[in-house]
Amino acid sequence: MDVREQQFINARKTIIERAFGRMNPMQKQAVFHVNGPVLILAGAGSGKTTVLINRIAYLLHYGNAYEETTPGSFTDEELALVKRAADGEQVDALSLDYAMHLRPVAPWNVLAITFTNKAANELKERLRAMLGEDGDRVNAGTFHYICLRILRREIGALGYSSNFTIYDTDDSLRVIKDCLSELSLDEKMFPPKSMLTKISRAKDSLLTPEAFLRENESDFKLRIVGNVYALYQKKLKEANALDFDDIICMTVRVLEADEDVLSHYQNLYRYLMVDEYQDTNHAQYRLVSLLSGKYQNLCVVGDDDQSIYKFRGATIENILSFEEEFGDAKVIRLEQNYRSTQTILDAANALIAHNNARKGKNLWTENGQGRPVISYRAVDETGEASYVVRQIEDSVAKGLKLSDNAVLYRTNAQSSAVERQLVRAGISYRIVGGTKFYDRKEIRDVLAYLRVIANPSDTVRLKRIINEPKRGIGDTTVSHVEEIASRVGESMFDVMKQAGSYAVLAKKSAPLDAFVSMIEQLRDCKEEMQLEELLDAVMEQTGYGDMLALQGREGQTRLENVAELKSSLIKYEAENPEGGLEGFLEEVSLFTDLDNLNEDEDRVILMTMHSAKGLEFKQVYVIGMEENLFPSYQSSTSDADLEEERRLAYVAVTRAKERLFLLSASQRMLFGHTSRNQPSRFLREIPENLLEQHDDAARAFASAMSRASKPKPTYTPEIGRSVGVGEKPAQSGGISYGVGDVVSHKVFGRGTVVSMTPMANDTLVEVRFDTKGTKKIMANFAKLTKIDA
Repeated sequence: MDVREQQFINARKTIIERAFGRMNPMQKQAVFHVNGPVLILAGAGSGKTTVLINRIAYLLHYGNAYEETTPGSFTDEELALVKRAADGEQVDALSLDYAMHLRPVAPWNVLAITFTNKAANELKERLRAMLGEDGDRVNAGTFHYICLRILRREIGALGYSSNFTIYDTDDSLRVIKDCLSELSLDEKMFPPKSMLTKISRAKDSLLTPEAFLRENESDFKLRIVGNVYALYQKKLKEANALDFDDIICMTVRVLEADEDVLSHYQNLYRYLMVDEYQDTNHAQYRLVSLLSGKYQNLCVVGDDDQSIYKFRGATIENILSFEEEFGDAKVIRLEQNYRSTQTILDAANALIAHNNARKGKNLWTENGQGRPVISYRAVDETGEASYVVRQIEDSVAKGLKLSDNAVLYRTNAQSSAVERQLVRAGISYRIVGGTKFYDRKEIRDVLAYLRVIANPSDTVRLKRIINEPKRGIGDTTVSHVEEIASRVGESMFDVMKQAGSYAVLAKKSAPLDAFVSMIEQLRDCKEEMQLEELLDAVMEQTGYGDMLALQGREGQTRLENVAELKSSLIKYEAENPEGGLEGFLEEVSLFTDLDNLNEDEDRVILMTMHSAKGLEFKQVYVIGMEENLFPSYQSSTSDADLEEERRLAYVAVTRAKERLFLLSASQRMLFGHTSRNQPSRFLREIPENLLEQHDDAARAFASAMSRASKPKPTYTPEIGRSVGVGEKPAQSGGISYGVGDVVSHKVFGRGTVVSMTPMANDTLVEVRFDTKGTKKIMANFAKLTKIDA
């Protein structure tokens, strides 16, 4: 290469470097290396979306101009132009582009695959903003979106027509039930949801019904699954329908079956990029391999340390073995974090270093060291939740928004204790990736039973549970009961008691009588039972518990939520001995009434750690950091499962931008049982110098031991209470404000008390705040301060 050519190449590199000057050196590597297989290990908060956007822009604008070792043809005028531009002079942009281009890539030759529609839409919007119309011409979408585009054109080769229907989960379950009926299989022995899950896993592994049967010919139960699978696929094809798993499987089959079809799409998608590669399953891996097989221009972006979806079929081996599967792959690590403080990153690095199945990287930042990670151990889950609320109130008092705070947990049932404390403090919240505890279907159903037991005239709740679970009382019968009740002026329940007296109800009198008898039996014994016993009786006698038990994994989750409701009942009865069922139901009504807020309002975020992936918050509270809860008891028997739990902890820790709170409890009531667990091993894996530790459980224990060692108190009849040795009688406390007084709240600011209603051992205070509207909050938790007018 002569001097003139080298001058052109150097000047071109300088111009390209300046065009992407906002990126760090490793990000630039990822952008400029466009040929051959590339694995970008993108650490949490390292700007991977920015890299993808700029990589596509580079391909469309410069081709392979940065790494190319030959300049291509150019004139002396073009050399002068490029050199002047490299020196910072203003030159004609079109002339410079013409001189700089070196085989730029057409936008339709680029395919970017994401996992969610949200990610795909963000990618398209940013491409459009950077590239204009060319950004719209880039192929970007989810795996299912891209595959559907292929299938609409090519599926005829598999015997389907191009106007095929897509079945959702409910549709698929109906087909599975038809299959079970046709094969004379009992749904109780072979739950439809369990069947569908097994079939889905088979499709993830690209196993046809025939291959599945061959692999499992010695296993009786799996052979039955294979027979159901075969009939299920037959029925789908007869209906010209695909389920969601078929969309990817059928695309792979089409590409494998016809070399010409495969070659067409390989030529169309010459540059392939896949986001979140650590979450791919075998079928997705095979699809990517086929599409990139001709040109090998495959760029995958992911983080092996954030692979947390094994339960959905994700295979971490896809990213761990990338270099073996795609020879001569270049590996680029993005380790500079733009989200968190260095202390939070040091905690995350130390934690994930205990995993063996990983590529290895070390996150760092220029954001500063930041404050220590708070490790807080409470006496129980109520103390844990109260601490979270106090910290949220403190953060708002210092200028943060409620939505800057996120509470993360391992299981949905853990949200209950936090929700109770937030409601009592009058703090609004939103559950992401789930439903609020008291809005979950199983909780609403069980509460409806309890409400009908407390008040059989509650028509709305009666209609909700009269045929849940199914007991032969259909909508038509319910309509007849409702019409008669309206005509004779009685409650629906009273009409049902006399069902045999009405001709229109005579044929359904047996199931109606059985339902009435069941409710009346539960009403008769409710005064003699503790609330938790009444709940057990409801679950057993109504058949609701048996119904959930037959729903597979989802049913187990719902049973756990009902068990958590039992925890609330136990706690309520302990705190309110005279409250009874009616008192509990009144308190529950307070939860739902106070939480009916607009989606756009500023609220604390509650979610599982799985749901939090990809998000970030200024302050993060990870609750339940205890052995057997997190990591879960099931994971402790498997190294692979334990490492996935640790990756989940890593995801939770790296959601925090400024402050991280890791919380545990000495004892916890969950699923109706009290357990006493040691702090999570994940806490012990974080160096002590990064932690600021607070242990209220130890202080409470020491205080209890100290009280136990003191002389017993003497009793003074004159004042009617006990006074410890050396103690002065405590001053009677109470609420220092009344209706009409001006008060202050840490979160909501200044307001005026509108009403005060005694409720059990507390007072419901209604306050009209100057800037936050009218809110109802419990006095014991509100921390309202009277302001002198």
